[in-house]
Amino acid sequence: MKMKFYELLDKDVFVDKEKIAKIKDVIIDTEEWKITHLEIELNKKAANEIVGVKKELRNTLAISALEKGIACCSDAGVEIKVSKGQLPIYLRST
Repeated sequence: MKMKFYELLDKDVFVDKEKIAKIKDVIIDTEEWKITHLEIELNKKAANEIVGVKKELRNTLAISALEKGIACCSDAGVEIKVSKGQLPIYLRST
């Protein structure tokens, strides 16, 4: 499966079928020419539950939190393979 960059923008991000964020940007390692992180905007509920903040919040999500291939990407959005409890390990503030 191949996908163009613009097709990822504003896609919903799900954990355990719950929508938690939208993709806002892609971060590329220019030495390796690989996507390493997605910049996501957590919705208010997810930001509060995951990082304890009461407003929408932008973070970068390590690409390793996603399944490879078709398992992660669908017309609905991107599914994260780790649990919501494990998610802080894969997030860092922007």
